Amino acid sequence: MIHVIMGLKGSGKTKKLIDAINGAVAEAHGDVVCIEYGRKLTYDLSYKVRLVDSQEYGISGSEMLKGFLSGLHAGNFDITNVFIDNLYKTIGTDLAAAEDFVAWCAKFAADNKMEITITISEDPAKASDGMKQYL
Repeated sequence: MIHVIMGLKGSGKTKKLIDAINGAVAEAHGDVVCIEYGRKLTYDLSYKVRLVDSQEYGISGSEMLKGFLSGLHAGNFDITNVFIDNLYKTIGTDLAAAEDFVAWCAKFAADNKMEITITISEDPAKASDGMKQYL
């Protein structure tokens, strides 16, 4: 399953994400991973969350992020929840590329029995029909 939290800056995306992450830690029967650009969520999340800074791994672009997610899963089949904060900062601001990435994540999540939640800093009115199904 995949869920996208889309909204403009200051619309409360990060607060929703933090609540979802901490809720997943309390309910999940596996490992929870959060991929963010920078380390701003360090003190807001449970110590049980595996926090990954995409900058530390030089992730830039959707193909690199797909490979990184695949590698995370290959190394740990116990991951049940993946959260990606501010997708645009990691892959760029191309809405079409973001939609392709989200579609890939939907298939990846279904194939591997995990949940993926992504935040995107964009006006939800600009979301295509393909993206709206995940909002």
